[in-house]
Amino acid sequence: MKILTTIKKVVDVELNIHVENGAIVEEGLQYVLNAWDENAVEASVQFKENNNAETTLVSIGGGEDNTKIIRRGFAMGIENGIQIDDPVLAEADSSVTAKVLQKVFEAGNYDLVISGKQAQDTDSGQTGIILAEYLGLPCVSNVIAIEVIDDQHIQVSRLGDAGTEIVELELPAVVTVSDSINEPRLPQMRGLMMAKKKKIDVMDLAALGTSHDEVGGATPTSEVVEFMKSKTRKAGQKYEGDAAEITAQVVDLLANEAKVL
Repeated sequence: MKILTTIKKVVDVELNIHVENGAIVEEGLQYVLNAWDENAVEASVQFKENNNAETTLVSIGGGEDNTKIIRRGFAMGIENGIQIDDPVLAEADSSVTAKVLQKVFEAGNYDLVISGKQAQDTDSGQTGIILAEYLGLPCVSNVIAIEVIDDQHIQVSRLGDAGTEIVELELPAVVTVSDSINEPRLPQMRGLMMAKKKKIDVMDLAALGTSHDEVGGATPTSEVVEFMKSKTRKAGQKYEGDAAEITAQVVDLLANEAKVL
């Protein structure tokens, strides 16, 4: 079984992100592997360990940050890495990204695509599902467990609106995983050292056999119009003293200020 795992670099949301004039201030930003994609990597590595699967990950974008997240996947146990480095993809939306991934999938003849269900920067949760549509393959999203039935079928559990849903899929297929599916392993020192020596297949759109126009880059289906600062909550009020006095103050505020009584 050949598994393709999609990963993305995202802004480290643990940092303070500043917005000015409708755009994110790039200075001082740090990038990390998207959290849901890290779960996808772990799921793929478990496939490799338990079912002798061949694992490949793909990241779209150039630069050292993208290289680092690919090498983190290597350190976790992924065997092969592809980096699509083409400057025309800098503003690629979910549809364009899915078109590029379609080309990667078709070139590699994979059996299963595993991706994180969303990215922690845009939170759109669309790329994996659009990819399945372009490929004409079955897709299950928000997956929390994957079980191999045989060489041609897997069974997945997903979190649905009314509880856990169990679905059998014929391969090839696409699944997008929830962060509840596993606990990603921490790469060991030996894995980190070995990851530095592994080859990454770097290619642009031409090397992939496509073009900016063919993947829809000239006519994107969506765009980011503006970034806005989130509204800050007012500081709460703290009351100390006798319980009866505090209760009277709170009731007065609820009745006369909040007007909920």
